[in-house]
Amino acid sequence: MEIQGKAFIVTGGASGLGEGTARMLAAAGGKVVIADMQVEKGEAVAREIGATFVKCDVTQEADGQAVVAKAVSLGKLMGLVNCAGIAPAERTVGKSGPHKFDVFTRTIMVNLVGSFNMIRLAADAMAKNEPEPTGERGCLISTASVAAYDGQIGQAAYSASKGGVVGMTLPIARDLARSGIRNMTIAPGIFGTPMLFGMPKEVQDALAASVPFPSRLGTPEDYAKLAKHIFENDMLNGEVIRLDGAIRLAPK
Repeated sequence: MEIQGKAFIVTGGASGLGEGTARMLAAAGGKVVIADMQVEKGEAVAREIGATFVKCDVTQEADGQAVVAKAVSLGKLMGLVNCAGIAPAERTVGKSGPHKFDVFTRTIMVNLVGSFNMIRLAADAMAKNEPEPTGERGCLISTASVAAYDGQIGQAAYSASKGGVVGMTLPIARDLARSGIRNMTIAPGIFGTPMLFGMPKEVQDALAASVPFPSRLGTPEDYAKLAKHIFENDMLNGEVIRLDGAIRLAPK
């Protein structure tokens, strides 16, 4: 796939992994739609990189439809990167009682249902594309987490949501194969994102040191480099790639 001149959607593109990916796509000549709930930040990033911002709650069908319509109006929609997500931490039973039900359901809705909502809507638009010389009509990338495999204490909701993203990767790829649309998932390890930077500095340093090699936090640029390769390598399909420096999470 040639990124130059094609349209791309990045959910959660106002910050973190999404922002890094939006910047990469814009630098490569893509026409980028940043879909995010953070209006001020999203508009600022869009202005800076020459992208378009659309306020979007990925759990809402109408919001997703508006984002896809905007992308299609800019050009041939060839890519979606799902980076919108939340990461609450709460034990199944804690000092104040059982895990809050609404926290669990909200996490599943945003991270899993929201990802699928955007996938189905973007794929529907991509299926109408004229195929590239390779036969490809588009590529979808979602974000899971190593917590899908090594969930820590307090991560039941988060791990369940990301495990769902992992679990739907292959069947979606098989569903969309006849349309020439690929579906991939990236499972990042410990990355320097706004969610992590909310933790105390000593916790951040300890997490970075726990990565076997390289012993540092991952960066949005690391994620964006892999996303770019996935878009450009049409043999990558139906798989989850761990991007984690060989870390395996301890219980806490």
